[in-house]
Amino acid sequence: MSTFDLLILPGDGIGTEIMVEVDRIISWFNDRGAHSFNTERGLVGGAAYDAHGAAIDDATMDLAQKADAVMFGAVGGPKWDDVPYESRPEAGLLRLRKDLGLFANLRPAICYPALAESSSLKRELVEGLDILIVRELTGGVYFGEPKEITDLENGQKRAVDTQLYETYEIDRIARVAFDLARKRGNMVHSSEKRNVMKTGVLWHEVVSKIHQEDFSDVKLEHILADNCAMQLVRAPKQFDVIVTDNLFGDILSDVAAMLTGSLGMLPSASLGAEDENGRAKAMYEPVHGSAPDIAGEGKANPIAMISSFAMALRYSCSLADEADMVEKAISTVLSNGLRTGDIMQPGKQQVTTSEMGTAILDELNKLA
Repeated sequence: MSTFDLLILPGDGIGTEIMVEVDRIISWFNDRGAHSFNTERGLVGGAAYDAHGAAIDDATMDLAQKADAVMFGAVGGPKWDDVPYESRPEAGLLRLRKDLGLFANLRPAICYPALAESSSLKRELVEGLDILIVRELTGGVYFGEPKEITDLENGQKRAVDTQLYETYEIDRIARVAFDLARKRGNMVHSSEKRNVMKTGVLWHEVVSKIHQEDFSDVKLEHILADNCAMQLVRAPKQFDVIVTDNLFGDILSDVAAMLTGSLGMLPSASLGAEDENGRAKAMYEPVHGSAPDIAGEGKANPIAMISSFAMALRYSCSLADEADMVEKAISTVLSNGLRTGDIMQPGKQQVTTSEMGTAILDELNKLA
């Protein structure tokens, strides 16, 4: 029997509600006895600020460093709009990514057949969609220095954000993308803005070199980020794996997310480099935010959070069969017509957060 240590960070808003459904699935696996999941819990985001005056404290970071995987809900809300910038809820997420070295963000965009009509695009454009966006997560404009707002003598202000990349950062994220493409459709689109940005010129150069030297069996296409956004809306199924920087990855992955019908459907994985024992730090979270407008009302869609746990099973625990089981249970529940409000369709049955979790557990019992 394998044992895995998980750190549970529900966060704020609907993060606490959707994490309850993951807790139930973890308990279901523990009750079966094939594998054991030990869980610790901590605060992050606004909840951590209220308790400790910081978006995440050192004790919780220590737990994250020791865990096989971190399960992260969502952070933020209007309650914390006026806290100091360095203590904003999102700072907890950024610290986790940076301190754990989570440089590779995997964001799948999969359109379940039962939800093809929920997309804002025509069914034929999205049915069967299966895209993986590989986003560089610890470099670029979100972390580059200087990052500041300064007062000018004429009464104006100047804001500066620095877009910064080094060769090794591009090299390692490109290798992740090429390796993943070999297990999928064997095609990578590398997206940047080399026509106006020097970081894009370097990105293009490094990705091309790695492809030529080590991954020539994988088809590579270079695409400008603005054209990539347009093509995702025009003909999304032309893509397999898209590798891109932190800023463009943030934008393009949200575009891809909406192709599937709802942000509430999409998981993500953030992975670090493997150590000498082949172990990599990892964090798993839904793409959506804390949705404070519906928090506490039982309306949140838990599927993205549950799918994120399935990714943890696959990438951190090497339990591919168990991950497949969770994903199949989700697909079956959707095919049976159950919907939360964000993906509701005419003629389907609307359910609450907990009712969706119960339905997925029922399908797991049948599969087991």
